Amino acid sequence: MASLKGRDFLKLLDFSSDDIRHMIDVAEKFKAKKHAGEPHRYLEGKNTVLLFEKTSTRTRCSFEVAGHDLGMGVTFLDPASSQVSKKESIADSARVLSRFYDGIEYRGFGQSIVEELAEYADCPVWNGLTDEWHPTQMIADMLTLRETFGTDLSGRTLVFMGDARNNVANSLMVVCAKLGVNFVACGPVENQPEQWLVEECSAIAAENGSTVLVTSDVEEGCAGADVIYTDVWVSMGEPDEVWEQRIKSLSPYQVNAKVMSLTAPDSVFLHCLPAYHDTKTTVGAMVADKFGITELEVTDEVFESEKSRVFDEAENRMHAIKAIMYVTLSDEEF
Repeated sequence: MASLKGRDFLKLLDFSSDDIRHMIDVAEKFKAKKHAGEPHRYLEGKNTVLLFEKTSTRTRCSFEVAGHDLGMGVTFLDPASSQVSKKESIADSARVLSRFYDGIEYRGFGQSIVEELAEYADCPVWNGLTDEWHPTQMIADMLTLRETFGTDLSGRTLVFMGDARNNVANSLMVVCAKLGVNFVACGPVENQPEQWLVEECSAIAAENGSTVLVTSDVEEGCAGADVIYTDVWVSMGEPDEVWEQRIKSLSPYQVNAKVMSLTAPDSVFLHCLPAYHDTKTTVGAMVADKFGITELEVTDEVFESEKSRVFDEAENRMHAIKAIMYVTLSDEEF
């Protein structure tokens, strides 16, 4: 396999199946070292900058701890802390920052922004999340499924329930196709993935012995599934006005005990978090007060069940990001 050193990490369509498996392998090794308490400061002396236009608990903490564990200096910049795209263009910012840093992370809105950063930067650029893609999450998700089902995931079936047109669903479709995992997008017609992506992923999946299915039928989509995955119904940056329509259209796709009863006996539940499974958040309380609903995309029963792997998945973000930074900044084996 060719070295990934110097590569940008923008979306998984840019990487081969072997590249993706390699990143999961490295994440698995880093997790073992972390749990064993073995130092792994393999990138000592390097520095990275994190550009956040959208806030996040898991992404920021994952990148910061991963960077520190690898021996790197880490600088965090939110919109109030920098002039990126305000007094300084994306292109100019990329050229300046890559003179200071060995890697640049971006978490924000349009994919075009992180693509422009990568075009002008002289160092690897990593996509921490955009409106279109969430590639770091995918390495964490596949590591979690490896830990559950074993290294070979081919032939397994993953179902994404709900807003199957969002960045997580798009990225899951790609990674499943690349790894030979059957992918099902289960949601209302207006929230189903774009046709061009379905066609491209279907072709990739066929090469790897798997399939892509888009359906509005919950029983058809979930029957015998190994993994049920969901995400919030309203993404960060969307107006509050969309809640009423989303609740109406997506409530039939809530992950609950009935949905899980359709799946394989050893099935698991995944969610990239945060999850609105109760009213213990500002958003959860607001929705309960305004619409009379106390559980949204997943019920508390499923979220807290033995099938739930959400906190393993959350931890694995750190190990996955560590792997992504390492393979793009070093070509040394360990």
